[in-house]
Amino acid sequence: MAGLSLQHPWAFAFGLLGNIISFMTYLAPLPTFYRIYKNKSTEGFQSVPYVVALFSAMLWIYYALLKSDECLLITINSAGCVIETLYIVVYLVFAPKNGRLFTAKILLLLNVGVFGLILLLTLLLSAGEKRVVLLGWVCVGFSVCVFVAPLSIIRQVVRTRSVEYMPFSLSLSLTVSAVVWFLYGLLIRDKYVALPNVLGFTFGVIQMGLYALYRNATPRLPAKEVSDNEASVTDIVKLPEHVVTIAKLGSPAVELKGHEVQPVASITPGKTKKENDAAEETFKVAADMERNNV
Repeated sequence: MAGLSLQHPWAFAFGLLGNIISFMTYLAPLPTFYRIYKNKSTEGFQSVPYVVALFSAMLWIYYALLKSDECLLITINSAGCVIETLYIVVYLVFAPKNGRLFTAKILLLLNVGVFGLILLLTLLLSAGEKRVVLLGWVCVGFSVCVFVAPLSIIRQVVRTRSVEYMPFSLSLSLTVSAVVWFLYGLLIRDKYVALPNVLGFTFGVIQMGLYALYRNATPRLPAKEVSDNEASVTDIVKLPEHVVTIAKLGSPAVELKGHEVQPVASITPGKTKKENDAAEETFKVAADMERNNV
């Protein structure tokens, strides 16, 4: 067993270190899921990275069992399967209906359908070393998917200028883990272990760079949310405009816009009592109309 043989002490050391770091990486989202549990809501978090990580761990266990000398891969990916399953269960409990349906669909499609298909095809179409090679390249492809999965979070960080949904601890642990597993794969001469971690290191550096860039930036609401907020403010501030027409004897009718009613003298010198009474009555009617409109 190359991973555990004393003839490969550096490989064993990096494999053991990779197990420890990867285990800590699996535990890195714990604050996120504690927040989900505490708020009883998944908020803006996505389930895709955890479903893909579970699928990748399942594939690596299958690969390690076929190769028969990768005990360190079996240990860490077995732990990964358990932890990722728990994360997905918590997500399903607190996600909205649409989120639960989407997560259930990709679980059935990826972790049941696609994994079952890979298992069937590798057993039927290949044998011996060819089966290991075929499965190795499949593992490389889906390990790349694990590292590409956070791209949706990266896009959200750039769009909102907020790192709320991209914990720095997770990005750092993924980067360090990628470096260690690359060295492990290099030392045991397993290109299928080494290759995907080159991309993992690249994406980890990008995530940490974005965190450094936006950690003190002012968050920016998406365009849709901004337009919705502006519309609601407009609805609150904008009041209907009322037009009140006040007829005054001996002068043209005056239109007053808005809610303010200008005072009109109830008694005008030099006019008959009948005219003054009519003007006063007109003013009272106009004032009553304005109150009713308000």
